Amino acid sequence: MENTKIKRVTVNEIDQLQKIGRQTFAETFSSGNSEENMKDYLEKGFSTEKLTTELVDKNSEFYFALTDNRVIGYLKVNVGQSQTEIKDENALEIERIYVLKEFHGKKVGQLLYDKAMEVSLQRNVDYVWLGVWEENSRALKFYKKNGFVEFSKHIFRLGNDEQTDIMMKLHLK
Repeated sequence: MENTKIKRVTVNEIDQLQKIGRQTFAETFSSGNSEENMKDYLEKGFSTEKLTTELVDKNSEFYFALTDNRVIGYLKVNVGQSQTEIKDENALEIERIYVLKEFHGKKVGQLLYDKAMEVSLQRNVDYVWLGVWEENSRALKFYKKNGFVEFSKHIFRLGNDEQTDIMMKLHLK
């Protein structure tokens, strides 16, 4: 969308981050998970305390996608010790790219992805990596289209459910 802007999130915008985080996660995963597991994850994963800690972490960055001053999606990237799994100093993790369902297919995810790639080039990392739930075919297709390849798998816990994430990476050097 040509009128979509990408903007770094500040601690003062935590309420907006919490709202978009919970809404997009619920839209993406509610149909494949129990209501109890979703409620638990949405409360803990997007708590004010957790988001504040992440926002002040110098190795994590959040960005909003905005259209007409409305937050329609967001991105979270991590480097160094803030990466969720691989703690390689020469890597960047795309932890989250989420877009409101009503904006799917309108290139908002691609704009957020492009921002992640811009950050990775600024930080001069060797590669970018991420994990995608094996049942999220839309995201898997998106990352493959952007040149990512599978290299491993890991377990992601959603409440009491263990789910398999496909680990993917894109070498930059």
